Amino acid sequence: MMATTLSERDLQVIWHPYTQMQTAPAPIGIVRGEGASLYDEEGNRYIDATSSWWVNIHGHAHPYIAQQLAAQALQLQHCIFAGYTHPTAVTLAEKLLPILPGRQSRVFYSDNGSTAVEVALKMALQYWHNKGVQQRKKILAFHHSYHGDTFGAMSVSSRSVFTAPFDELLFDVHFIDTPSADNITALKATIQSLGTDAIAAIIFEPLLQGAGGMLMYEASALDQLLSWCQEQQILLIADEILTGFGRTGKNFAMENVATPPDMICLSKGLTGGAMALGITTCTAAIYEAFLSENKLKTLFHGHSFTANPLACSVALASLDLFLDPNCAQQRQRVQAQHEAFIQRLSASSAVKQIRLLGTILAFEIVTPGQDTYTNQLADELHRFFRQKRIMLRPLGNTLYILAPYCITDKELGEVYGAIMEFLERY
Repeated sequence: MMATTLSERDLQVIWHPYTQMQTAPAPIGIVRGEGASLYDEEGNRYIDATSSWWVNIHGHAHPYIAQQLAAQALQLQHCIFAGYTHPTAVTLAEKLLPILPGRQSRVFYSDNGSTAVEVALKMALQYWHNKGVQQRKKILAFHHSYHGDTFGAMSVSSRSVFTAPFDELLFDVHFIDTPSADNITALKATIQSLGTDAIAAIIFEPLLQGAGGMLMYEASALDQLLSWCQEQQILLIADEILTGFGRTGKNFAMENVATPPDMICLSKGLTGGAMALGITTCTAAIYEAFLSENKLKTLFHGHSFTANPLACSVALASLDLFLDPNCAQQRQRVQAQHEAFIQRLSASSAVKQIRLLGTILAFEIVTPGQDTYTNQLADELHRFFRQKRIMLRPLGNTLYILAPYCITDKELGEVYGAIMEFLERY
């Protein structure tokens, strides 16, 4: 029988990410987006309550972003970025660097979050190599961390179902607990036992570990740890791929700490979710370690689509919208709605560990099993919210809302209502 729907055609030719293709339900064919809503091929509307994997911050098919993209497509679509440059790449760097935390001085373009992390790791390790400090090769990261799916990014991610088939092939990383007032002294002692003069860098998701379960931790303790690490000359890599561009309340999560990072990784909300683009920024000190008459001190890294003009134009449009005061007001409104919903949510005995950071609301649903990504409740949650036409993608039994900032109070009410209905049935 010939496939006729988009969903049926898909099943004949596509392999989807994070999906067990033998048992997963057929994918829903989405053909149009507007605001916080997506529409399938039959015209049904779905509320995108997870921002299509945390990327969409201004809403789907935003007219201003589309206009800027169309104008750029008629001007310049791509240009090799080695030995050449173009206006959108330069302008984006000029506008982005001044609003980033710390003393960021240079922008290195790549294609997505994983590659932004790869670039940062290579910068950190080669920084010490270029300075002749050969023993600084160790990397620190946090338990429950997730930094991407390429091999370097997997290496600095906590060992989990995401990395299991490849664990023996990943380079060694020393994992420590996220800091708190209770463990900060012990963490410093652990790091000292590794030999601080052998550690190149620490990479971390500031305040929020996304794929690890939307885990939130203290800014003050993080600041203490980072300040101490900096005293030991351990480079600081802030992975703001999820937390950047307003998700945690402030423009960037690192604005909650006083210690400036040496490098920042950006993607996801960078383009408002319209196109793929990655950025790694660094301080002048990092950049200057690569300047030499010796070509072997060059950062030999690049991508065919490095600094793609279309992607940069979209990022500039998204940045314009982000810096508009209306965007901050939208974020405050969403946070206020979540705070009010927490009062209702707290009354349910089926939930625990309710937490809120900026526009991100998360909690666990109580189950007999462990609170993990593989918790069997995930399949039931998927089915329920698909039927309700609400895009919520749980992390095991962890349910979270991470919507575009433009989501209306009415739409949020629909999401909240569906959650409460599930909990009442559960």
